Amino acid sequence: MRIAHFSDLHVLDWDGVGAGRFFNKRLTGWVNIRLKRGHIHRSQYVRAIAREIRGRKIDHVVITGDLTNLALEPEFQLAHEILEHEMGLGADAISIVPGNHDLYTQGALRSRRFTTFFSKYTQCDIDIAVDIGTGHFPYVKLRGPVAVIGLSSAVPRPPLVASGELGMRQLDALVRALEHPEVRRRTPVFVLHHPVHNPPSKLKTYMGGLADADAFCERLADLSRGLLVHGHLHRRIQRIVPTRAGAILAVGATSASLHHEDEHRMAGFNVYDIDDSGAIRNLEAHVLDPETSTFHVEKIPEA
Repeated sequence: MRIAHFSDLHVLDWDGVGAGRFFNKRLTGWVNIRLKRGHIHRSQYVRAIAREIRGRKIDHVVITGDLTNLALEPEFQLAHEILEHEMGLGADAISIVPGNHDLYTQGALRSRRFTTFFSKYTQCDIDIAVDIGTGHFPYVKLRGPVAVIGLSSAVPRPPLVASGELGMRQLDALVRALEHPEVRRRTPVFVLHHPVHNPPSKLKTYMGGLADADAFCERLADLSRGLLVHGHLHRRIQRIVPTRAGAILAVGATSASLHHEDEHRMAGFNVYDIDDSGAIRNLEAHVLDPETSTFHVEKIPEA
């Protein structure tokens, strides 16, 4: 089983969006894009990644959120178009979860914008998902030796706050998912936007961490192994989540659109190899060379 993982596309498209849509939290986002983000995030890199994955022997693709910048309809449409036409894989081969930028405002939540564009990538193979407003989560996809478990940590926050939260309803449903016999006999692959390793300070956790990371990890405590993939940090990283029965490997992907001098942050995607027994055999990063539009393989650095 080969799983490709990319994240934080941050595609930008304001065509047809009236000025009035920016008189809320988006105002700070607009300023950030004008001053910084719009210069370092490039949609052509996302297209290059989609085409590269299409040309490789990949069994499943996971995308860990922040497909958009400001949760505007044209941005969702552009991200959808890239997946449909550049990558060209069926919905059964792709799993997507939202990031905080996809739930940037209360309006994006109320209109269920993420669900409107990406619900076909969040279908559940067992009857455990609950409606949390964003959509139905957690969803489970049974694929060979793995159970892909998609979780939504995206919630609207005040300006300059990018933290996430899973919530009790989703965590309780996760317990039911992990108890399902078809899940128990497979290696779980948890897919969410925010990492579970929070910053050291309470302030930084409030600003950008996962509010209920400890409660989430407690639900995983009886697992002997598993893979947890995330985005949000815009860098490649691997860390261990200890459990009472073993350990889960937590791996982050960089932003798929990010132009950066550091190869651990430059745009690209990760690939994970899992054998028929469910053992995780290999992790690697495919890093984009912007000059040649080719990719080279690097190790994913340990924290």
